[in-house]
Amino acid sequence: MKKSPQKINSTSAVEKPVHKTVVFIIVALSLLMTTIDTTIVATALETLQKDLNTTVNWVGWTLTAYSFGFVLMLPLSAKLSQQYGPKRVFMASVITFTIISFLCGLANHIYVLIALRVFQAIGAAGITPSVTAIIVDHFGNSRDRAVSLFGSIFPIGVMLGPIFGGLIVTYWDWSWIFFVNVPFGIIAILMGIYFIPKDLSEKIKPKEKLDKKGVVWLAIGILASMFAATYLGEENAKLFSWLFIGLIVFTFIGFYKFFKHINKEKDPFIKPKFIYGKNFGVVNFINVLFGGTTMGVIALVPLYAANKYGLNALNSGTLLIAQGAASVILSTIMTMLLRKTGYRLPLVVGCSVIMIGILLLAVNPLFGISPYFWLMGSTFLIGIGMGTISPPARNAGLQLAPEESATIAALRSLGLQLGSIVSIGVVTAIIAASENPGIIQAHVYLGIAAIFLVCIPSIRFIPEHKGSW
Repeated sequence: MKKSPQKINSTSAVEKPVHKTVVFIIVALSLLMTTIDTTIVATALETLQKDLNTTVNWVGWTLTAYSFGFVLMLPLSAKLSQQYGPKRVFMASVITFTIISFLCGLANHIYVLIALRVFQAIGAAGITPSVTAIIVDHFGNSRDRAVSLFGSIFPIGVMLGPIFGGLIVTYWDWSWIFFVNVPFGIIAILMGIYFIPKDLSEKIKPKEKLDKKGVVWLAIGILASMFAATYLGEENAKLFSWLFIGLIVFTFIGFYKFFKHINKEKDPFIKPKFIYGKNFGVVNFINVLFGGTTMGVIALVPLYAANKYGLNALNSGTLLIAQGAASVILSTIMTMLLRKTGYRLPLVVGCSVIMIGILLLAVNPLFGISPYFWLMGSTFLIGIGMGTISPPARNAGLQLAPEESATIAALRSLGLQLGSIVSIGVVTAIIAASENPGIIQAHVYLGIAAIFLVCIPSIRFIPEHKGSW
């Protein structure tokens, strides 16, 4: 009689119900925090350039350095989630992000801020893979819809970031664009400790040696390419200088060695099949091009509005409100419709709408519409497109290997960041070397729209699926 209650208590401890709504709120709060951080900094680029007495190229590195930290840490954080458990990685990531955000607000030099942004991204990079694994492990049949709703969180951050950024830059001090993360982080930490379920012991893999060599080669390739783009944006930069040629050489060496290494290594930190294997390759291509590049385009809209049309920080920041709202609404709608529509149709429609929105950004306002409302309308269309493609783009990859959910989520985020790095790096390098940056940026947007038009047909190779997975 005495053993029976113990057995019941043990079973109830194992089968303790998961408060899915509360867990999703914690997940949403953490994702919102990292997303706000990206767009809020983009709004303050012009202010950072003046207050820290630097160039547009180096201030652009506050965005690309963040993306760089993301790219390196995302695959590692996925592996750490598998080895130590997603909850532990999530908690460590949020704590790191919160502390570094506070330090970023104290930075008084552009180089210090750039370095801190890398470490801030390292903390943020652990969040997406770990929370994806938490949801896949604990949400049962509703996991596909919960993952799809991630797409609603990011545009909310995109929408709120410029509002906070514009208000802070206009009426306060730029340091608060980083300090604002701290209360979000503290709330997520306290709620996460209590409500996020314990890690499932059967899902935790044996601890393996981390692939440091693969990380180093990838870092060399990415850093060299970023420095090369930055150099071209400096005054008196020469295309055939030894410095630029050397950076290009290091870029090719880094990426060549990286791909050679992961194909030979027994347990690389990124498995080749997840990069360019069957079906994974086209999914990653769509995420990098239409997801990542569009993120870069959006991040630079406030700078574009200031350079071409002379809009102040508050007005240029609020341009992204319509984009964020449209993305939230369409992402939510597509989450409900995805099991019926499948993946390809919303991807074709969404990518086409994004292309049209970027094209409208590039042209001058028509029909007597003011620049502010013309740009807002253009970003609104981009938001519709981004919200439409987010659920199918997420699920198309995760469904290929749900048992590797943390890794797949990390690679998707990695692809988005790579696309963002390239687009922001190229655009800032080009406009920094021009006498009329607003006009030049418009031409770059026109070129991006043309590339999108050519690449939309590749969506037909996305593996189709209808229903739950």
